[in-house]
Amino acid sequence: MTTIRQWPSAALIVLLACGGAAAQDRGTLDPQPLPPLAHPSDPSTPAKELFGRKTTPTAMHARTIGFYSRGCLAGGVALPVNGPAWQVMRLSRNRNWGHPELIRVLESLANKARAQAGWPGLLVGDMSQPRGGPMLTGHASHQVGLDADIWLTPMPDRELTRAEREDMSATNVVAADRRDVDPTLWTPAHVGIIKTAARMPQVERIFVNAAIKKALCRDNDPDRAWHHKVRPYWGHDYHFHIRIRCPKGSPDCKPQPPVPPGDGCGNDLNWWFQDSVLHPPPSTTPSKPRPGLTMAALPPGCRMVLEAP
Repeated sequence: MTTIRQWPSAALIVLLACGGAAAQDRGTLDPQPLPPLAHPSDPSTPAKELFGRKTTPTAMHARTIGFYSRGCLAGGVALPVNGPAWQVMRLSRNRNWGHPELIRVLESLANKARAQAGWPGLLVGDMSQPRGGPMLTGHASHQVGLDADIWLTPMPDRELTRAEREDMSATNVVAADRRDVDPTLWTPAHVGIIKTAARMPQVERIFVNAAIKKALCRDNDPDRAWHHKVRPYWGHDYHFHIRIRCPKGSPDCKPQPPVPPGDGCGNDLNWWFQDSVLHPPPSTTPSKPRPGLTMAALPPGCRMVLEAP
């Protein structure tokens, strides 16, 4: 099989629909360049339109600037699309970039998961754009090169084709009633890969669906410390979201508030399974689209990152 090279080239980036791109939205085999902006220097231009057109990283010292959902990335590094224990998915999105510390964490996790958790390898979803920043579609976070989505599908024992990476879906392990995991899909290896990630000291937090958190809470390992990092959040049926700590050498990186005390397996978890949360009544008020962040809303250093060659 021909090895898939880093994709897309510096001249190409996928043009996605304006609506939110879910993790399972298909990619494309023919990404097209985004059209130039008529007024890129207009202060009202959404920052996502500017960062979404940057297809290469800066040649700066690697550092994260700002908060996970309001910042950018200097000196970004691409996770190779193929590794000994990982493969990158949705290559047309060009979102396999991160701070070098995130790259090291993912490579280490891939090898540890294979050796210790019975997980054959990682299928890696969205990380960050080459210069981080807000994305045209999808995530509110993933802006500073410290976030990564890991599919809840074990890596197959062969190299996936480009078409498979764009078309195949990850495994939804949440049961149809949303109250637990699907017992026909959930395995001890799923527990193992998330536990392995949570035990890594660089990992600050892991987001999963509440049903997955419930299943993890049933793990009978006497070591409960790793549960502290794993927190329920909307979505995350098909993947878990790794977030690492602010790395050294990034004084402008803004950390998250500390994780609440406890293992997260108590009464607070029950909130997620109330009928009003699982099946909220439809809103009677039409939702208004939120205006995108402008450059003025990002840290000052992001202007330098955006304008760097």
